[in-house]
Amino acid sequence: MGELEGKIAIVTGAAKGFGLASTKAFIDEGAKVVMTDVDDAEGQKQAEQFGDKAIFIKQDVSDESSWPEVFKKAEETFGPVNVLLNNAGILLFDNAEDVKMEDFHKILSVDLDGVMLGQKYAIKHMKKNGGSIINLCSIAGLIGIPNLFSYNAAKGAVRLITKSAALYCCDKNYPIRINSVHPGYAHTPMVDAYPEMRTSLEALHPMGRLGNADEIANMCVFLASDRSSFSTGSEFVTDGGYTAQ
Repeated sequence: MGELEGKIAIVTGAAKGFGLASTKAFIDEGAKVVMTDVDDAEGQKQAEQFGDKAIFIKQDVSDESSWPEVFKKAEETFGPVNVLLNNAGILLFDNAEDVKMEDFHKILSVDLDGVMLGQKYAIKHMKKNGGSIINLCSIAGLIGIPNLFSYNAAKGAVRLITKSAALYCCDKNYPIRINSVHPGYAHTPMVDAYPEMRTSLEALHPMGRLGNADEIANMCVFLASDRSSFSTGSEFVTDGGYTAQ
């Protein structure tokens, strides 16, 4: 029996990076997964490797109208959802002086609105039978980074809406846990797109290297599992010592 035997999960941004690694880890531990992403071709391709353990649905997480359909399809295919990994995100480099409104709102729409909407609909669907909501945040939700102004804004807000929603569920006696995961820089398509930055990014981590997607996925497995049953509204930092300095 795997850690997640019998669990039904939705993973956003599942076509690559942390989302794909977490999908694999969830399935390895016995879960069935609904994978969503804006990248239709890659998402379908990746879902095929999992056979009947996964399905793919094209989704823009910032579009509220997409969420009811994702939950409906998940329930029709596998049954009631009890895990949501809000992983989908985008990144743009900007700063406080030169930030463009268009870029600011683009980052917020995916990285913040998408998480907010995922929480909203997951609570509606999980409040009777319970579940775990995992918000993939970042060290940028804990510390300032001068060239990630909009990303800082989004991830800082994700950290606090996680806590607010977790306390709301406690107040309502909903059997739902909500936590955030805060990776440091790790090997994902988002980071590896800037190979010229690798050495400088590695130097920021006391462990002397970048993380890998599987290491972040392992934390998500723990939070999806019943072993984390007393954790809610909490921050789980996986950053190679970055924020300990």
